[in-house]
Amino acid sequence: MVATVTSSEYLLPSMGFEPAYAKLYGTGELQQRVEQALEELGRCYICPRDCGVDRLADKTAACKTGRYAQVSSYFPHFGEEDCLRGWRGSGTIFFSMCNLRCVFCQNFDISQVHRGPAIPPGQLAGMMLKLQDMGCHNINFVTPEHVVPQVLEALVLAVADGLKLPIVYNTSAYDSMTSLHLLDGVVDIYMPDFKLWDSQQSLRYLKAKDYADVACGVVQEMNRQVGPLKFDENGLARRGVLVRHLVMPGMIDQTSEIFRFLAEEVDSDTYVNVMSQYRPEGKVTGEKYEEINRAVTMPEYLAAVQIAHRFGLRLDQRKSNGEILPRLMQAI
Repeated sequence: MVATVTSSEYLLPSMGFEPAYAKLYGTGELQQRVEQALEELGRCYICPRDCGVDRLADKTAACKTGRYAQVSSYFPHFGEEDCLRGWRGSGTIFFSMCNLRCVFCQNFDISQVHRGPAIPPGQLAGMMLKLQDMGCHNINFVTPEHVVPQVLEALVLAVADGLKLPIVYNTSAYDSMTSLHLLDGVVDIYMPDFKLWDSQQSLRYLKAKDYADVACGVVQEMNRQVGPLKFDENGLARRGVLVRHLVMPGMIDQTSEIFRFLAEEVDSDTYVNVMSQYRPEGKVTGEKYEEINRAVTMPEYLAAVQIAHRFGLRLDQRKSNGEILPRLMQAI
């Protein structure tokens, strides 16, 4: 058992639960979504880069991904939030490449350097089913922003062969509304990572000046679709939005703006994981990005948690933070 959820407001019992996509599959709507999504690949506006290339013809642009998704790895992941990993792991599928260019990316080799093998839909569906057979609690798509059509194409095959697990959409929040509308009624748990607020810093560190504007609309739409995060009686996430925020060195002002937005313009019940594990990775070496070429300090991290608490957001308290956060919450 992960946790005991005492508030019925956030309880979605496991008995009788079925993933969101089951209804769409039963009506034939899921197959229609696949067809719509594949049409989008012919002139790709699947993400905010709006490249317009014909990915059906295996052309590539910003995401360096053509007709088929590239998968770096897939496995039961025990490093996710407690409410996702449970006791049997989150069934994680890591897609290669990305539509952002975060200079500090902790998966830089996967997102920007090494392409994984191209995976046709039947093989991707097989990965989902294997993870289900291994006992995973969910299927967790990591960095799926640029491969939504390919995910849907594989999902309908997996459901036909017995997939019954909830879907986690684990994203940078640099998604298009086109993709989110295709995913409406398909995804159970949206997990956007809201990175930065300032446009100039977004340009410098993410290579996307419009990042915050896009992320704001994305998180609002996700919340409209699935609402605040809800759990089953064992503490496993079943449906809703879980926002991740990686605290950045020297950027507590960014954290404050993001948490204010979540509380005031999304939902004061938004569930947030305040993450402390920033470390210099990727291109953050030498003098070019000297200002973020260090770890986050404990005072910076605790200040971020205090801000979240002040805005009344629901905080993730995973076991690895089991000593720090309870003491902090008592102190404030």
